[in-house]
Amino acid sequence: MHSISDERNWLTWLVKVRILILMVLLAIELAILQFTPRPLPILPFLTGMMLWFVLSLFFVFLVSVWKELRVQAMLQVLADLFMVTLVVQVTGGIDSSLNFLYPLVIVVACMLLPRAWGYLSAALAFILFGTILELDFYLVIPSYSTSHPKLKALQVVMFVNLFAYFAIAYLAGLLMTKLRQVDVQLKDASGALKNLQALHENIVQSMSGGVITTALDGRVTLVNRAAQQLLELSEPELRGRCVGDLFEDPLPHFGAIRADAEVRYRTLTGFRKTFRVMVSALNVSASGDPGFVYSFDDLTEIRRLEREVRMQDRLAAVGRLAAAIAHEIRNPLTSIAGSASMLSEAPSLNPEEKHLLQIVTRESERLNNIVTDFLAYSRGKQYRFERCDLIPLMEDTLTLLEHRLTKENSRIELQRNFSTSEAWVLADGDKLKQVFWNFCENAVRAMKGKGGKLTVSLTERGKDWEMSFSDTGPGINPAQTEKIFEPFQSNFEGGTGLGLAIVYQIVQAHEGKVWARSQLGKGASFVMRLRRVDVAQVTRTAAEESLAAPTTQSSPPTAALAVNAGGGSHG
Repeated sequence: MHSISDERNWLTWLVKVRILILMVLLAIELAILQFTPRPLPILPFLTGMMLWFVLSLFFVFLVSVWKELRVQAMLQVLADLFMVTLVVQVTGGIDSSLNFLYPLVIVVACMLLPRAWGYLSAALAFILFGTILELDFYLVIPSYSTSHPKLKALQVVMFVNLFAYFAIAYLAGLLMTKLRQVDVQLKDASGALKNLQALHENIVQSMSGGVITTALDGRVTLVNRAAQQLLELSEPELRGRCVGDLFEDPLPHFGAIRADAEVRYRTLTGFRKTFRVMVSALNVSASGDPGFVYSFDDLTEIRRLEREVRMQDRLAAVGRLAAAIAHEIRNPLTSIAGSASMLSEAPSLNPEEKHLLQIVTRESERLNNIVTDFLAYSRGKQYRFERCDLIPLMEDTLTLLEHRLTKENSRIELQRNFSTSEAWVLADGDKLKQVFWNFCENAVRAMKGKGGKLTVSLTERGKDWEMSFSDTGPGINPAQTEKIFEPFQSNFEGGTGLGLAIVYQIVQAHEGKVWARSQLGKGASFVMRLRRVDVAQVTRTAAEESLAAPTTQSSPPTAALAVNAGGGSHG
């Protein structure tokens, strides 16, 4: 059975074809009338054709306003049978050349209606055609035929048409039944294909790993949801772009010894990710490879954890080394420094000898500072956690830095960019000042002698406060950035390389995140995040504590640090 939309389309098609046939028949009959002496009653013929045109236009209107499509189909078939009978009568009856219109109406009935209607149309066609032949034979109606066959010949013609009409009804019904079956099978196959396509698309879209398909020229043709989330770009932004331009490192080539590689990707926010990318051919048919499939996973967190494990191992080794040699070095060092100080007071020394003793004393002090840093790094630190406002802590550090920069005439401009007047956290204020000063000190060293600008920012990022210390120094390369928080990674002359390692420990103890990013020639930024404490909670807790004895938290919260190599930095 046809759907409602199919039946409406069939009826509309039938009306259009009917009008076209009527116009062709009218033109042919008028042409025959001009070139043959055939007696055609022009007025009855034109009247019948015009009546048929009017019915066709009425059916055009009826299809658009009446929803009973099955009833409309029946009316059109019956109207066509009667109109064909009228036209056949006025064009010669048994001699008419338009007898072929009866089989057309029978075929249309088989197309639009159930199979029984094909046989009913054949019977009605036989009855109507036989009726006009009988009435014409007995001169009950006007006769327009040129021949007057006898009764037996007339009966033969009628029964031949009866057989022809029913044969056409049978064959057309059989054909339409087969067509309907094929149509149902085609719709089932089409539905199954759509379901299969939907299943495959859902599988691709539901994969946890990113999938990108490209044409042979490398242009992106499909991106699943995971790839959009990993790349932080929408499908319209990715479709049509060259896949090789998305990543900072070359992608693996299909057919190479290794079909996978680790590549770096920089998001629009500047955050750098690491992906493992695998490539394979996109095979649709045996005719060739229409493209490639790139599947990738995010290894950023794994690589971060690996770096953190390596860093913890190195920190532990440095701690053990510091604890083992610090006292062994400090004791003789103290003796050397004391002896040199006493010798420098001897009156018999000449200026050159005094200068040498001053060098010994100064280098002893420098070595003692290095040992002190080792001990500070290796010893367990005590933290006093309390609710602190980051703004005053940063202002204290920046005020000291401003006085120093003014005194040294360093041509370094200090700029504040705070998006809030209060930023409460649970932290050890003195330790955070140490972190801030270390960041500022590294920035000043990077711009020493050349001048520049140090921008200190504080903004709200979700549940965290984000602090950024950005300079306009030379920056460093990404390879050094990945190790910037490891011990002994100083890029400055005379530095021990423990300053940022101590910063790492402090931020770790505060359950914070710290990373550095940089581009060569464009400066560097240190970024730190700490968990926010709501102002309402601070006010409420302060009111509660005013009624109770103050308590001191001596143990830090559980450490959870994320060090992200988002770019270069200083050491």
